[in-house]
Amino acid sequence: MESLHGPLKREGGGVREEGGGAVASPPCRTTLRITQGCPPQVLCLSLSLGFKMVKVSTVQTKPYTDQKPGTSGLRKRVTVFQQNQHYAENFIQSIISVIEPAERQAATLVVGGDGRFFMKDAIQLIVQIAAANGINHLVIGQNGIMSTPAVSCVIRKLKAVGGIILTASHNPGGPNGDFGIKYNISSGGPAPEGITNKIFEISKGLQEYHICPELKVDLSKIGKQTFEVDTFKPFIVEIVDSVEAYAEMLRGIFDFAALKDLLSGANHINVRLDAMHGVVGPYIKKIVCEELGSPANSAVNCVPQEDFGGHHPDPNLTYAADLVNTMKSGEYDFGAAFDGDGDRNMVLGKHGFFVNPSDSVAVIGANITSIPYFKKTGVKGLARSMPTSGALDNVAKALQMQLYETPTGWKFFGNLMDAGKLSLCGEESFGTGSDHIREKDGLWAVLAWLSILATRKQSVEEIMKDHWQKFGRNFFTRYDYEEVDSDSANKMIKDLEAQMSDPSFVGKQFSSGDKTYKVAVSDNFAYTDPVDGSVSKNQGLRIIFSDGSRIIFRLSGTGSAGATIRLYIDSYENDAQKIYQDPQVMLAPLVDIALKVSQLHERTGRTGPTVIT
Repeated sequence: MESLHGPLKREGGGVREEGGGAVASPPCRTTLRITQGCPPQVLCLSLSLGFKMVKVSTVQTKPYTDQKPGTSGLRKRVTVFQQNQHYAENFIQSIISVIEPAERQAATLVVGGDGRFFMKDAIQLIVQIAAANGINHLVIGQNGIMSTPAVSCVIRKLKAVGGIILTASHNPGGPNGDFGIKYNISSGGPAPEGITNKIFEISKGLQEYHICPELKVDLSKIGKQTFEVDTFKPFIVEIVDSVEAYAEMLRGIFDFAALKDLLSGANHINVRLDAMHGVVGPYIKKIVCEELGSPANSAVNCVPQEDFGGHHPDPNLTYAADLVNTMKSGEYDFGAAFDGDGDRNMVLGKHGFFVNPSDSVAVIGANITSIPYFKKTGVKGLARSMPTSGALDNVAKALQMQLYETPTGWKFFGNLMDAGKLSLCGEESFGTGSDHIREKDGLWAVLAWLSILATRKQSVEEIMKDHWQKFGRNFFTRYDYEEVDSDSANKMIKDLEAQMSDPSFVGKQFSSGDKTYKVAVSDNFAYTDPVDGSVSKNQGLRIIFSDGSRIIFRLSGTGSAGATIRLYIDSYENDAQKIYQDPQVMLAPLVDIALKVSQLHERTGRTGPTVIT
């Protein structure tokens, strides 16, 4: 069996830590102490003297009908998990039930989370339920902390059966905030629909779950503990350094010597990295500050907090306003913010120059040879989610690379990566990544940008403007209407689709100010996976105009309450005199048309979006 700490020993005996010392035992259990080098016969003698095993209990429960995982697992208010009896236990049991019983005896499951409120309680439940269901080995980040990219990394490194991530990503935390439980499969990526549908079906019929209620683990102490569950089956819990395996992976991707020179050499740049009290804090401190030499004060809000310091851990211009204002001072050359679980990022240049996420992945694609990993592996293909602007398409066309347009959800990228078709991908929702793992990866994206800065010796703004001159610019914006009444949101989308389905809609002209647009395509985006042939329908309403401009409407699957309506506007411009204009000014006519066509404000009672990106 593999382990991040080396080979695991399989001797039985209650609860034991490798390397000797005091051994933890469940409450009301005999305590056994083993010193380093203790002979096996002593252990056997202790067992023969009446050492009690960890017992399995079967608990009767009732199924819930609302445990359907979304694009990123099951997300609800914390109070739903706390106040509904057996709610978390049911869902955890449903996840473990999709692992075949015959596989569990040798299965390793990775567990980690973003530090939000209720995470540690949920991890103890996972430990207890995994033990009772015959899982052999859990690998858990110290104090429960492990970023989503790191979980994917460790799953792949250990060839684990999968992982459970405790996060609601960029959603608020705390007792009145959100909580989430997400299952990743053996590739390291989010469970595909076939698995999430199976979890949901199990949850709807669940009558009982299995648990070892007296089994407790100390999440703070790195090392291995071995438990015997009823029939002398070894159950191993391994608490690991949350950062090291991930850091080791990054060392093999980037030129750390060049990055160290950029961040701490004679002509170093000044950076400001805001972890927003999410999971990335320890990763920034260890990798960027300690290893690459960036000053300690260049990283802020690096201690994970259960409520993210009372803030919304979403790296955009609204929720990362502190970083934006700090960057405007001109003191720093490069800035970045991260979300709660570390898979999203925002990039800023000096004086607060904002890099749109759609542009970010396009710039990385255009400068991909700045990253040693891609020199070694080659570039198999590029991909973006459907709502993401067409900026990456322009790069793919110019560099003659394969480009895939997928629905929103990293699992679609993962399928392409597993088939060897995809190297780099991104979503407009501040997610960028590559085939090094099967999740988007915020810190990886920031190191990719720093690698480009080190290679080109230009500022962020200079790199971005050179890119627009070469490839043209996709002006892009997203309007988020959060926690809209679900019935109103669904009816608005349904009525809009009916309007768009009328044959006369294609060819129709819409005007705003001095701009007129003619509808060329009107549909609800559907995707046929080129790997397995599966079809994903109803992925977003698209109005595509004859000049290539797009209006897109989607209901988001990542909220925990109500509905989130997302409106996306994308318009290409290659006139060198216009590419530096303000995006909101350039896109105002299309926004006006979108709101008139959908009657979004009238139908939802809103006067404007919650967030504009």
